[in-house]
Amino acid sequence: SPGRAETGQDQTACFLVTETQAFVKERTMITFEALRERRQPLAVVGLGYVGLPLAVALSRHMDVLGFDINAGRIAELAQGHDRTREVSDEGLRAATTRYTSDPADLAQAAVIIVAVPTPIDDHRSPDLTPVVGATTTVGRHMSKGCVVVYESTVYPGLTEEICVPILEKESGLRFGSDFTVGYSPERINPGDKVHRLENIRKIVSGMDKESLDIIKKVYDIVIEVGTYPVSTIKTAEAVKVVENSQRDINIAFMNELAMVFDRMDIDTNEVVDGMNTKWNALGFRPGLVGGHCIGVDPYYFTYQAEKLGYHSQIILNGRIVNDSMGRYVADAAVKNMIAAGQAPKKSKVVILGLTFKENCPDTRNSKVDDIIKRLNEYEINPIVVDPWASEHDAMHEYGVTLTKLEDVSGADCVIVAVAHNEFKKLSLDDIKKLYKASPDSEKVLLDVKGLYSVENLKASGMRYWRL
Repeated sequence: SPGRAETGQDQTACFLVTETQAFVKERTMITFEALRERRQPLAVVGLGYVGLPLAVALSRHMDVLGFDINAGRIAELAQGHDRTREVSDEGLRAATTRYTSDPADLAQAAVIIVAVPTPIDDHRSPDLTPVVGATTTVGRHMSKGCVVVYESTVYPGLTEEICVPILEKESGLRFGSDFTVGYSPERINPGDKVHRLENIRKIVSGMDKESLDIIKKVYDIVIEVGTYPVSTIKTAEAVKVVENSQRDINIAFMNELAMVFDRMDIDTNEVVDGMNTKWNALGFRPGLVGGHCIGVDPYYFTYQAEKLGYHSQIILNGRIVNDSMGRYVADAAVKNMIAAGQAPKKSKVVILGLTFKENCPDTRNSKVDDIIKRLNEYEINPIVVDPWASEHDAMHEYGVTLTKLEDVSGADCVIVAVAHNEFKKLSLDDIKKLYKASPDSEKVLLDVKGLYSVENLKASGMRYWRL
């Protein structure tokens, strides 16, 4: 890595830059043909939203070992069920993936793809525990000649500066001659049945031409729209954090507009609909921005930028806006309850949705939790309904006990926070059945996702607010 050599952080890195060709001659290289002929297996480390679809897709073309430290997850997959719903039960049964939680099995693999989460901590700094732990495990068990590919979202430089030294230390192998690395950022969109692994073009990179060649061939076999090679691993790492930071900033702009338009008594969605009649409008809308990508990746980028002496002027401010939206929605609920003549502390509030996005069971970094916490500050303990979320995950991550929709009654305020199909099917008359018997004007509805038209909301007689 030129970056490491220039800073003097690693003299070995400097040597590697000048001696790459010598290492290539010594290297014990695997071949793509060996993978295709199932003479050597490929391993995927981390079988979540990203790793499992990849492992299943690759198993149609080569011998694949799926590894996860969670023995319960391995048992679930071996029984043919995926709780993330990214792979159907039929798809799992048809796959030839071998599942294991025994790290010693990784020694069989010629290529190891690491697809573990990279969250942020309570201080909004990168939490590298999963990727460091996975790298340590891989390093202890990988064989000579292995190609290690990272899919986890990281800041530019992390693969070579953090992961490679761990792999060397734990394996006793030499980077460049005994093993090689590459980076291909995941672009999975959880819950999206249109944009899938096979039809999302994939960025690929390798430490040199030889490693890039085999990495590209591996992904090309399952990516129908092809791959896009870039010149360095650091460039590939930057692509991932920048593409999500760009979306985050655009949504933050719309969220800021929504807060201003609320004061101007202008409907933001109507403004966006009008704006979208122009050919170059981007079409972003306001909303709660959470999840494991857009709500996290910008912090990885700004973390590394600040280490290099640059303080973000735009990206961090966009995050500040988006991170504030849950509190803003909760405050709007309280204000509207007061305006409807309610005593918020005594009101029954129902939140429809907990996952970070619609039609997806992923609850990681859900901004609905910010709504709940803010309501708690007002001594309001809302009832939460989510047919997609796992009861275990809701309790484990947020201390929330989920309630079934059919068990909800006597509400004073309903907040539609996530646009699950189950909620989209509810008419305003269906929504009214969730409330206690009272005049419509005393019923408060927050339509965060804009599921209902302004005309229908006005005709309902309820006191409504939407982002």
